[in-house]
Amino acid sequence: MTGTSNIVMDAVRAADPDRYLCALYAPADKRDALLALYAFNAEVASVRDRIHEPLPGEVRLQWWRDVIMAGAETGHPTADALRAAIAANDLPKTAFENMLEARIFDLYDDPMPSRTDLEGYCGETAAALIQLAAMVLDAAEAPRFAELAGRAGCAQAITGLLLLLPLHRRRGQCYVPADILAAAGTTPEEFVKGDGGPAAERAVAAMIALAREHLSAFEKGASALPASLRPAFLPLALTRAYLGKMERPGRSPLLGTAALSTLRRHWLLLRLAMRGWTPL
Repeated sequence: MTGTSNIVMDAVRAADPDRYLCALYAPADKRDALLALYAFNAEVASVRDRIHEPLPGEVRLQWWRDVIMAGAETGHPTADALRAAIAANDLPKTAFENMLEARIFDLYDDPMPSRTDLEGYCGETAAALIQLAAMVLDAAEAPRFAELAGRAGCAQAITGLLLLLPLHRRRGQCYVPADILAAAGTTPEEFVKGDGGPAAERAVAAMIALAREHLSAFEKGASALPASLRPAFLPLALTRAYLGKMERPGRSPLLGTAALSTLRRHWLLLRLAMRGWTPL
């Protein structure tokens, strides 16, 4: 393993430990490319954490866009590893462009307009990442499971947004769609600044139900996944467990972030990596 590979691996392990563990179940010759994808995703997902105003964030996202489109070496470990992964696996650069475009939403405090907009955001981010990982693992089989990747990405991303709910509320961000909030009897402003009353709990319950709807649709088709693509979808083993934790009494995402022990995460991933998803 090269020094650059070690830097990228360490970056994923620190920023996205769940995907890091999943990458370890991929064949050795595929791991560097997967880790490059996951390191890139961690970088662009965390731009908001490193800025005070949106404009520098947009500049950073544009830098990534330029790097990907030019394909030139930069000296940035993650950027160079991503460039190599794109070239070696013939990954579509438009998918990265769409991902970066979607990430502009993260830089601002505008509320998510609707469920359709939320699912579109999930599709361009988490679902696209799953599909790109699938292309790295098995380019011939991956296109057959693009729709399944869409369902998986929505389930995973909505669950991730629920895990980050306390952070987003402190920042004044609202990823819960306005139409879901209206149906629950609240508004984006009240949801972010309020004390988490019954209306906020109803909105969170609707988000959990939406994540479960996508997870159920994914699981119905997941038994058809070939073993070669399994590592790309492994994070879904943890999605179900996170949702289960959130639904326990007194464990609302409004109150804090649900966590899984390292031992349980390892066990869930090992079990699915070995046997895959059984038919529902």
